[in-house]
Amino acid sequence: MGVANAYVPRPGRDQENRGASRRARFGESVTNDVAIRADRIYKVFGRRPREAVKRLANGAERSSVTGFGTAAVIDASFDVKVGEIFVVMGLSGSGKSTLIRMLNGLLEPTSGSVNVLGTEITGVSEAVLRDVRRTKVSMVFQHFALLPHRTVIDNAAYGLEVQGIPAAERHERAQRVIERVGLSGWEDKLPGQLSGGMQQRVGLARALVADTDILLMDEAFSALDPLIRREMQEQLVELQRELGKTIVFITHDLNEAMFLGDRIAVMRDGRIVQLGTPDDILTDPANDYVAQFVQDVDRARVLTAAGVMEPARSVLSATAGPRAALRTMRDLQTSAVFVVGNGRKLLGVVHDTDALKLVKRGEKDLMPIVRQDAATVTGEQHLVDLFEPSAESPLPVAVVDDAGRLIGAIPRVTLLAALGNVTSSAITSELSVVGPAPTVPVAVMTETLRQTASFADEAEATIEGSQA
Repeated sequence: MGVANAYVPRPGRDQENRGASRRARFGESVTNDVAIRADRIYKVFGRRPREAVKRLANGAERSSVTGFGTAAVIDASFDVKVGEIFVVMGLSGSGKSTLIRMLNGLLEPTSGSVNVLGTEITGVSEAVLRDVRRTKVSMVFQHFALLPHRTVIDNAAYGLEVQGIPAAERHERAQRVIERVGLSGWEDKLPGQLSGGMQQRVGLARALVADTDILLMDEAFSALDPLIRREMQEQLVELQRELGKTIVFITHDLNEAMFLGDRIAVMRDGRIVQLGTPDDILTDPANDYVAQFVQDVDRARVLTAAGVMEPARSVLSATAGPRAALRTMRDLQTSAVFVVGNGRKLLGVVHDTDALKLVKRGEKDLMPIVRQDAATVTGEQHLVDLFEPSAESPLPVAVVDDAGRLIGAIPRVTLLAALGNVTSSAITSELSVVGPAPTVPVAVMTETLRQTASFADEAEATIEGSQA
């Protein structure tokens, strides 16, 4: 599949904004600290695994080392940051499940190393591994792995029981988590009395009760019906917002990966072929394999406002007067400007017809004509959330941060370009991206500015006259 017409992220700003929306849902919980570091790890099953690794490291293909063993993971290196959801995605046989099992020592790498929260877990004793699994890493499995003869609360508290925590304390801690995952009232039920989605909630609760910093989730939702699966995905994001855990999530479902992941590692034939944010992978696939993988993704539910927004060019300070507003709209050939206060906080919009009236009356204060009709979204909102405000407003949709500061704008043409996987320049010129066309003719604006220029401002009058 060719990607010559792919929607091209704008350099500089987009590199800054990629992933910002996903990080924003955690506040400050995503940091540059490393929770898990995998350094050139290989896993080969077979008679002569080290010979296979040697050949693979020298450039041999996976298929050429089958005589020595099956190469499940080949030269995988990555860091998982504290507080992020790191998704490993790939088809069956890509090596993703083998990879996650090396992150908590269930499998020993044939070569390379894994470090978990500062503890090297490659080549260490069983005692060290047990301590890591008990205090640092919990795992949620695809098939729930609940104890059928234990109640919901006892299953959730099982890890604490193994640690020797007294019954009263472990039940209290388990009860808090059970309420968080939506199982209040089911504490005394057995797993066989629960639906598949509820059983998976118990598995998630068990991992959360252990209160480890890292959760490993291997195809945790793949056995669920689509509606329940989506509900669990949303609940996981909500829990992440509250708890700030570091999560490594394995899936073969691209839409699930795009919905959950702060960053995604795409695997094929044991290798990581691309690692980046969902926006990176969707808008700039590393090769044809990834491009084909993402071609059917619902871009509206993956791309975010921060990832596609344009710089807000039609902007004016609240301290500027009506003449400055009218001049700005004339120069940019647009019918409105965003008005910002201190710290670039968005106050509203001024339209050309309103500014023209104030200029003719000689008014100096801009604020009486500032309208509160700007459609606004936050940077983390997905494009699917922009359809309604974009359709209802003739102006570009304003993108603001949590403090209400204007950080960008999304004209309709930019929204359409992002959804259509083409560059906005392929559809329109740069000028039309600024905003809607003026409702007052440019010549009228210029003549009004010239006629109302004060004698004290002869320089301005001269400029306006030269542009008439």
